[in-house]
Amino acid sequence: MSKLPDGWESKTLGEIVDENRPITYGIVQAGPHIENGIPYIRVSDMTKGYLTLEGMLRTSHEIAKSYRRSTVQTNDLVFALRGSPGLVLKVPEGLNGANLTQGTARISSSGKVIADFLLQAMQSKAVKTDILQRIKGSTFQEITLTELAKVKVPLPPLEEQWKIAAILSTWDEAIGLVEALIGALGRRKQALMQLLLTGAVRFAGFEGAGEYQDTEFGQIPADWDYAFIGDIAESVSERNAEDIELPVLSCTKYEGLVDSLKYFGKQIYSDDLSTYKVVRKNQFAYATNHIEEGSIGYQNLYDSALISPMYTVFQANEKVFDPFLYSVLKTDLYKYIFQINTSASVDRRGSLRWPQFSRIRVPLPSIQEQQAISKVLETEQELLSRNHDLLAGLREQKRGLMQQLLTGAVRV
Repeated sequence: MSKLPDGWESKTLGEIVDENRPITYGIVQAGPHIENGIPYIRVSDMTKGYLTLEGMLRTSHEIAKSYRRSTVQTNDLVFALRGSPGLVLKVPEGLNGANLTQGTARISSSGKVIADFLLQAMQSKAVKTDILQRIKGSTFQEITLTELAKVKVPLPPLEEQWKIAAILSTWDEAIGLVEALIGALGRRKQALMQLLLTGAVRFAGFEGAGEYQDTEFGQIPADWDYAFIGDIAESVSERNAEDIELPVLSCTKYEGLVDSLKYFGKQIYSDDLSTYKVVRKNQFAYATNHIEEGSIGYQNLYDSALISPMYTVFQANEKVFDPFLYSVLKTDLYKYIFQINTSASVDRRGSLRWPQFSRIRVPLPSIQEQQAISKVLETEQELLSRNHDLLAGLREQKRGLMQQLLTGAVRV
């Protein structure tokens, strides 16, 4: 830890926790879920980024009583010892009296440290680095209670702790508000997609006769086509035989095709690109072995790029407005359709090759209606993207503030 300003100290967690409530893990064997039992916090309950009673498992009062040493109180910190070691959250009022598991630890602040300050300090770069150096294991990573107690925390006087915590909490509140807004916008977009892509709601001028046709996955308007993908698109297999230097793309579950180097920050693809497939602008690509996870993308980044030979590339014909088809194929319904078709594939090796993929059917209104639907969904996506950018900016601002305030480089 770098040199601290006058009046600051470097203390271990073991030195600043409540001596009557030392760092400890929780229940080793919680037994079956008891409907009205005592809730206990697992690492999986922490991965949302906040703690809530909803969905939490409960143990019997007898088992909880035998582990009363690990009962948590409001404002205690819960630390993930394994799975996501280093993740730390504050206990809300609704979980006062809950317990822990063997994979989580309680950190109870004493009169030497403010809980909100300690929470921020443990998320700082210096403390996280200290934690990472104490984690053992490669496949199964874990930090022991002994090592956790040795983690060092920079400690200003109490009054300065209050002020630092208040400043950083303001950013946390702003980040929380934007995260909630993004969640609401995402749900609204999903609802719109469900209504518009199935024809349950239609725009003026596209109402048809108000009649519907049944499909195996629900109703669509009678005036829409229900086309096989093979009738509106064709497979493309263009190899990079001349080993041309082009950007390499990867396909993500949520963001579709991304520039692999920029997205991952390192090379995760082969040095030999001669077997890679060329994917041209306005073509689609999906992970043949993982499409049921939603790994399908639309290439609108470059005139030409490369993709792993494990992907299937295809392009749509004039019957299709590409953004409309892409929206359909990215819905939860089509993840399910891909899954059941993958399970039923001929080779049964967890892949969905073009012959099977091309037999999947999609709802298809007129080009004009496809464009109208896509315009609304594009507007929703732009709003989501702007708020994601805002969230990234707020998080970057907070990181900068933490670096300044939690090292004493800037005093309050």
